[in-house]
Amino acid sequence: MAVAGIIAEYNPFHRGHAWQIQEVRRRLGADTAVVACMSGNFVQRGDFAILAKHPRAEAALAGGVDLVLELPTPWSAATAERFAQGGAAVLAAAGVVTHLVFGCETGSLPPLAAAAECLDSPAFREALGRYTGRGMTFAAARQAAARGLIGGAADCLSTPNNILAVEYLRALNAMGGPMEPLALPRLGAGHDSREEDGFLSAAAIRDRILSAGDWAAALPPATAAVLRREMDRGRAPADWRSCQRAILARLRRMEEAAFLPYDGGNEGLYHRFYAAVHTQAGVEDILFAAKTRRYPLSRLRRMLLLSYLGVPQAGQGQTPPYLRVLGVGARGRTLLRRMRESASLPVIVKPGRVRRLGGEVRRVFDQEAVCTELYALALPALETAESDYALSPAVAWGLGHV
Repeated sequence: MAVAGIIAEYNPFHRGHAWQIQEVRRRLGADTAVVACMSGNFVQRGDFAILAKHPRAEAALAGGVDLVLELPTPWSAATAERFAQGGAAVLAAAGVVTHLVFGCETGSLPPLAAAAECLDSPAFREALGRYTGRGMTFAAARQAAARGLIGGAADCLSTPNNILAVEYLRALNAMGGPMEPLALPRLGAGHDSREEDGFLSAAAIRDRILSAGDWAAALPPATAAVLRREMDRGRAPADWRSCQRAILARLRRMEEAAFLPYDGGNEGLYHRFYAAVHTQAGVEDILFAAKTRRYPLSRLRRMLLLSYLGVPQAGQGQTPPYLRVLGVGARGRTLLRRMRESASLPVIVKPGRVRRLGGEVRRVFDQEAVCTELYALALPALETAESDYALSPAVAWGLGHV
């Protein structure tokens, strides 16, 4: 049986994900199991997930995923490279995933593979040095350097899902397998598009939810039911504006040098960011005051978020030290039984096990538990918050308890 792995914020709001799962089973077989390595409560664009990780995992199960594993915050709210590095490591460590599946604008593997090979070559590192320091963003400098080496194949480095796909391939190359890549075309509106044609983007749906617009018709029915239930309980939607003063209080207590671990490139951005924190009255004001052509908003959002959380992004080569189960369905339970023998990292189903494991597992899990508590400050009803140590996996309807 094939087992397809997906690394994503796993946004069950996006109907494109449902199509992706159907396409995986069309190509690999109807009995293919799907494992999602899903961001926790904070996502790669540097923001709070609008729905907490456990109900999001529940919606993913309803949408056809069989097993949901968590990507902890140091990887989920990091650059594309670190996001891919952590997600690929989680899926590989499970020991059961045969294919790494991803949606991308090209829908074709060859140009992505060429770009991945290029970015890891000595010739690229030499070429990149000729473009850095010209006031260009890193992304623009990288694409220009790659174009000089591989020509038109470098065009794939201009769109967000292609960039992630290239990073997945780089992560696979670094590991030497064991998963086979499968590229699928990404359908619907662009990553941050507000277009209304076809599948709405996650950004467009998010806007509707936060503005109390007509969001229900844009979601799969099962996802809409989960979101409405969480809203009724005061546990959604999460919105950074609900805890803006808490964010500002944290940032203004930090010394200038304390921002350096969150800089992301050690380029002196932290000086500019520190000045913005002490001269601006709101989160968006800080971001726009610190923004330049060289420093895009996505990077600044991640820097602000991770500074608030007190969690630097993962370093080069660092990978999560455990596999935490956020959700499990019928086929997922079969996979979990196999993972007792195949997994190369501890599998956390019941959080109480973490205290017995100790070490790096305990350190990262405790850090994630604090992040969950800070996430709760963005919920409509703070009293609904639950500790990570008290949260068991979501289970597909009708399957009982894990």
